[in-house]
Amino acid sequence: MSTPTEIARTAALASRTLKAVSGDDRSAALTAVHDALAAAKDEILAANQKDMEAAQALVDAGKMKQSLAKRLLLSDSKWDGMLEGILDVRNLEDPVGKVTMATKLDDGLDLYRLTCPIGVLLVIFEARPEVIANITALALKSGNAAILKGGKESTASFAAIANVVSRALATTKIPSGAIQLVQTREDVSALLDQDQYIDLVIPRGGNDLVRYIKENTKIPVMGHADGLCAIYVHPDADAAKAVKVVVDAKTDYPAACNACETLLVHQDAATTLLPKIASALLEAGVSLRCDSVSKAALQGSDLDSAKKLILQDSTEEDYNTEFLELTVAVKVVSGLDEAVEHINQHGSGHTDAILTESKETAESFMNRVDSAGVFWNASTRFADGFRYGFGTEVGISTNKIHARGPVGLEGLTIHKYQLRGNGQGASDYGAGKKAYLHTKIEDINI
Repeated sequence: MSTPTEIARTAALASRTLKAVSGDDRSAALTAVHDALAAAKDEILAANQKDMEAAQALVDAGKMKQSLAKRLLLSDSKWDGMLEGILDVRNLEDPVGKVTMATKLDDGLDLYRLTCPIGVLLVIFEARPEVIANITALALKSGNAAILKGGKESTASFAAIANVVSRALATTKIPSGAIQLVQTREDVSALLDQDQYIDLVIPRGGNDLVRYIKENTKIPVMGHADGLCAIYVHPDADAAKAVKVVVDAKTDYPAACNACETLLVHQDAATTLLPKIASALLEAGVSLRCDSVSKAALQGSDLDSAKKLILQDSTEEDYNTEFLELTVAVKVVSGLDEAVEHINQHGSGHTDAILTESKETAESFMNRVDSAGVFWNASTRFADGFRYGFGTEVGISTNKIHARGPVGLEGLTIHKYQLRGNGQGASDYGAGKKAYLHTKIEDINI
């Protein structure tokens, strides 16, 4: 069995070879992976069922959250989405070798900026076994090598998918070691020390996992610690839109990082829009944790008496909590300024939305909220690589450098500068010597 150092070194060597593999050959590898997974569906779903049974036993024993168990399930929709995502990534434009800048420094001295792979990715994730296929597709299409580590709760699913992927890639022109799989926590700890070979760590999982990774490696980390998303309801919001968007954002998939966790309501909408939204949320089985103002507004409304009885009092901590279940914290604010301040103070910089019919108000909100995604009259659940047209995503980043938000192919490339000259030296230019042209090259032909 290879040591973590050997795994990392092998990945680094493979990444250098992978840079010379053509875009067509990388796309062909994704076709092979897709077809192999489709043919092995029964085998993989049987393995996933074993993981689900083990997970449910842990949930029943109080040792695992139900939200984590839900992430583990390879439902029909997830399976279909996984396979569709591989083909979607395959069919995207090759992100490698694109010229993003071309400047003539002088006659016969041309500067180009081109996209290139990052190198070696270490991707660590909890549950969600479909992530193996997602990352494999994005890594190979963007010319990156990847080391993948799944959570212990998805061991059987992970092994089944990994074996199929490995067999498929062995039939392609992808270099050996481009996609490697590790299974123990000890391997991860050792790999986090391999900054000589690994270029980027991407953790996909809960807050504890992401924080652990960030605190235990010198390698750059791309990820988010929380998905604490908020929706602000302005008094001029359309009632039907508001009800639909809020219910969707909270209930479509409560365990997702882009689900709404906090509902902020303008004080002028507390007795008009809030009761309608609250009624729909309660009808959908959502628990409402209300501040004193919102609770009083709902108690004094025409909300059904049975629903009034199950309203809960919020605590300050509720506005800092990613519930990942059918619970939402509700707060009445004095206006747009307080809503923006609350989100910037308590949110996680993931995705936040405003419901209003005023373009001016919406633009102010979207410009001032410091999050990777800011939406107007749309559910926070749209914050997703597939929905953005990225094919799939490697994760969602709340970082403020390089990639931000759902990360697809573009987020897995960086750039390099190529200077094409004819024997020039830097000392040829300066005061009393030749002057730089610094003109844009219109007809790019390299």
